Amino acid sequence: MMHERRPQHPDITNEMWEEIEGIISAIKSKPGAVITVLRQCQAVVGYMPVELIDYISSGLNISSSEVFGVASFYSLFSMKPKGRHLIKVCTGTACYVKGIKEVLARIKNAYALPEGGTTEDRRFSLDGVRCLGACGLAPVMVVDNDTHGAVSSDAVLDVLKKYE
Repeated sequence: MMHERRPQHPDITNEMWEEIEGIISAIKSKPGAVITVLRQCQAVVGYMPVELIDYISSGLNISSSEVFGVASFYSLFSMKPKGRHLIKVCTGTACYVKGIKEVLARIKNAYALPEGGTTEDRRFSLDGVRCLGACGLAPVMVVDNDTHGAVSSDAVLDVLKKYE
């Protein structure tokens, strides 16, 4: 049983390790198992800490560098903890012209949140993206799956208060 080799990690509970072990054992013999195992394990933990990557590689009997290579290649996988809510701010031309820079600055300052980062309490993660495909609503941001258009720097913090 793999549980004897479980590493310690503050974000991974015993229940999560059990679920991870179930995922590995159910999928390890299938072709292309690495991506499926990584995807399902990230769904359990929320991101891919090194200890989890090492554990997966051991369970699949392949090198840690191979698993890490797959995990770091695909943008679907994150090596850093993500917030409960993902804020995507459009930095494309239409949004830029209509003031997204000020909206972004307000978010960064209010939550001490750098672009590409996560708040200390893991409430928010912030990403700047080139286009959200909603130029007519500029400036635009998406929080989780909610699109917010015509966002002003004055109103953005009120919008974010709704997301705990």
